[in-house]
Amino acid sequence: MLKRWLWGTVLTLVLAVTGVIIYYGYSIVHFANSISTVTSASSSNDGSDKDENSNASLVQIPKWEGQERVNILLIGGDSRGDDAGRSDSVMVASIDPVSKKAHLFSVLRDTYVDIPGHSKSRLNAAFSYGGAELTKQTVSNLLGIPIQHYVYTDFTGFIALVDALGGIDIDVEKDMYYTSKADKHMYDIDLKKGLQHMDGKTALQYVRFRHDATSDFTRTQRQRIFMTELAKKMQSSTSLFKVPEILEAVAPYIQTDLSPSQMLKLASLGFDIRVNEMNQHQIPPNKLLTNERAGSAQVLGVNVPKLQAYIQKLFEEDHSDSNEAETGQSTSNE
Repeated sequence: MLKRWLWGTVLTLVLAVTGVIIYYGYSIVHFANSISTVTSASSSNDGSDKDENSNASLVQIPKWEGQERVNILLIGGDSRGDDAGRSDSVMVASIDPVSKKAHLFSVLRDTYVDIPGHSKSRLNAAFSYGGAELTKQTVSNLLGIPIQHYVYTDFTGFIALVDALGGIDIDVEKDMYYTSKADKHMYDIDLKKGLQHMDGKTALQYVRFRHDATSDFTRTQRQRIFMTELAKKMQSSTSLFKVPEILEAVAPYIQTDLSPSQMLKLASLGFDIRVNEMNQHQIPPNKLLTNERAGSAQVLGVNVPKLQAYIQKLFEEDHSDSNEAETGQSTSNE
């Protein structure tokens, strides 16, 4: 009798899990087809975009099939939902599908760069000149790597995502205060030091604060901390059960050049990444920064060839570490 009850319980659990997977599959497909996607001439490196029939994903979310590194530009806009504005934050998520290692680069927005067709300017000006595509090209030229795709959201989308997740726990390192009449005090910052549970508006204050001596340097550090905590929350069992609600909440505020099929495969690849082992970097690193002047303004200069060599070395170390791990495992098995 006990054995029969046990098998009945297991069967019920399997059916429940199967139902959840199918439900999530439908939700992700619906999300992928409802956000604002842009047709891009960028070549896909996932090895396949042949079948855009989303119904297949009702049963199983497709796997990422390519072996080349994929680089995704993450743009946070300061448009407040009104106009193009400049980019408030620029990050690159770089994932190696083979080693399953990931890097999160946050690029200082005051970096003085060549913007194609617009001479040199601060990096965040690229978005106001030519939107996400020009920003993608500019960052690709700076880092010396192909950036295949981008994902863009503004303040409203950011707040919607954090609220849909039920908030994020962040340990605030110090009191932060800033007020501005320009935004009619809608985006004022007033945070106290210590661990706190943040909703969307509070989290936005945390990632935007830069009104201290270290300015954008510690701001980008806080953004990397936030992104790591966000990834952990997304991978938690609690958040998994809220996937449909989360996707529905953020869909109206996301713009990307990823196709629905590519988004599904990237979602699958993302869950294979160990968030705690994700490497985080400020770009350019302090050792490659120089102080320059553009007219009367102070900007951040960088030795571009050395920066690109620095990026390539990081990627080479990924494969070196993976090869050593495989060799060690092979030896232990023998």
